[in-house]
Amino acid sequence: MTALATRPNSSITSSPITSSPITAREKWIRRFHPRPDAAYRLVCFPHAGGSASYYFPVSRTLSSTFDVCALQYPGRQDRRMEPCLDSVAALADGAAQEVSGLIDRPTIFFGHSLGATLAYEVAQRLCARGLAPALLFASGRRAPSTPRPSENVHLGSDAQLLDTLRTMSGTAPELFSDEELMRTVLPAVRGDYKAAETYRHPATWGPLPVPITTMNGFEDPEVTGEEVDAWRRHTTAEYRTHWFDGGHFYLNDHAMDVMALIREAADTL
Repeated sequence: MTALATRPNSSITSSPITSSPITAREKWIRRFHPRPDAAYRLVCFPHAGGSASYYFPVSRTLSSTFDVCALQYPGRQDRRMEPCLDSVAALADGAAQEVSGLIDRPTIFFGHSLGATLAYEVAQRLCARGLAPALLFASGRRAPSTPRPSENVHLGSDAQLLDTLRTMSGTAPELFSDEELMRTVLPAVRGDYKAAETYRHPATWGPLPVPITTMNGFEDPEVTGEEVDAWRRHTTAEYRTHWFDGGHFYLNDHAMDVMALIREAADTL
């Protein structure tokens, strides 16, 4: 299995989970292949409904270069008993507190979909404290300043929410027949969709002093070229963009290309 080939929710019950008492940071941060001596760090932010385990293959592949850390949001996997956080601000506040301790070497943020917005918001909070990531990869997400006010998937029924997940082609089809699993997953999915759909860019945020690279699929209905290009306005540093064949989860089919770009970026830091 190549990195990122695993469907976003396909490893909900199979990822490595610790059963020992964990610290506050360990609640938010997962290291599947720890590399404390690595010269670079990669912090990965999951998509709506996603979990840290989505990035397990990335960690396996890039651990020769990075200490790979993946965010684990409340309300899923080993945090499933915690209430979901249904606003980007609440997620960013919690994540930034723990991620701040990781900026002790050149650090790249990679976020997909909701994760891209969250990575941006965490970067804003850290930059305000003098802790800037070296680079932000924003994947599968329009710029923070380009909301779509008509979005209201989070207000729909469970059936409508499941239909949306099917349309996005990001969840393994066989999982939809597991009703118990779907009941467990849907609260986190709904909370994440609410966070994404109600997010509005704070007027007080100026552009980041951090290079931004965007990655998107040509057939992704969640973004337009204009919405993606608006990321340029959110950085005073270099801006780059990459487009791939595919839809919202283009990265499942272009794993090696995506990881090559991440690895190449480290060479420029």
